[in-house]
Amino acid sequence: MALNAFTVDVEDWFHICGVDDRLPASQWDRLESRVVPTTRALLDDLAAAGQRGTFLVVGWVAERHPALIREIRDGGHEIGLHGHRHRRIFEMTPEAFRQDLRDNLAALAAAGAGPVVSFRAPEWSLNHRAPWGPAILAEEGLRIDASRAPVARVGSPGYPRRPYPLATPAGALLEVPPLVGRLAGHAVPLGWGWGLRKAAPADVVSAIAANNRDGDPAVLTVHPWELDPAPPHVRLPAPLAFAHYYKLSGFRERLRQVLAGAEFGPLCELPDARAWLAD
Repeated sequence: MALNAFTVDVEDWFHICGVDDRLPASQWDRLESRVVPTTRALLDDLAAAGQRGTFLVVGWVAERHPALIREIRDGGHEIGLHGHRHRRIFEMTPEAFRQDLRDNLAALAAAGAGPVVSFRAPEWSLNHRAPWGPAILAEEGLRIDASRAPVARVGSPGYPRRPYPLATPAGALLEVPPLVGRLAGHAVPLGWGWGLRKAAPADVVSAIAANNRDGDPAVLTVHPWELDPAPPHVRLPAPLAFAHYYKLSGFRERLRQVLAGAEFGPLCELPDARAWLAD
């Protein structure tokens, strides 16, 4: 039984929300895809550490690289959803979100992913700005959501920090939040993004251990492009540029140290999730 969850948002380097003027979806097929080698790097590092995780896959990636999906599956990892075209949920209508989910599920099924129960919204966007979203997840057969970050800007500091039932008219989901830290009295990312890249591995491992002593899991999230040794750069608005490019150098080695310092598994094997899925 996994004490903590390691999750990967399987997207390419150009799957960035809010920059359709610079990286329009109509041009994605013309850009150099780097998701296969960078995802394989993560698979290699997880295997070397004896760890497994949940790979939440953009449907666009599954359609173009079905063999990669089978590699993830055959490595013993859980496969989940990360949106078909990596769009923020609150920028879609409910009908468009439902179709996006169905397209994502179909792409994974065609690639041989197996059963899918877990979802994470791009950019943590299944939040208070899309109150209708969780019910659609439940209606489409999802059981676990990992989209609500308990920090400002992309979520809310008021969201719980351990797994909890999220009620919807179509039945409850198990919500599994990411690991957060504190900086100057504010909740900040620690288990993902710039916060994870910035933190010393020993500090991340210490925070995970503190969560575990309290009986709570820690959930980490990475993207394949964060391990790219020579990532393509595009001019982005300052907040996005910081989120995407800050402290990428050396991140793979720092992440290896974190993987060696704690016990990880898929979302679906967390104790709360096992009990949830057994109901």
